[in-house]
Amino acid sequence: MAVKLVILGMVPESYSLAFEELQRIVSEMERGDIGIDELAVNVKRASELIQFCRNKLKTTELDVAEILKQLEAEGDGASA
Repeated sequence: MAVKLVILGMVPESYSLAFEELQRIVSEMERGDIGIDELAVNVKRASELIQFCRNKLKTTELDVAEILKQLEAEGDGASA
């Protein structure tokens, strides 16, 4: 079993990388590739990644809503 370095508190560069790391951790847990000594660290890292992904999704949702609101306002102004 290869030991993977897990760095707690490291902010992922992107949603895609965070999701990829999260999938790797979950897959290793499902296969039983994570030893008991590494389990707590990996669960903590997974928790950090989930929180990062949730925040990124929420921020993106708010950004898209704002853009749509601006487009709607511009469309209302054009028809006046």
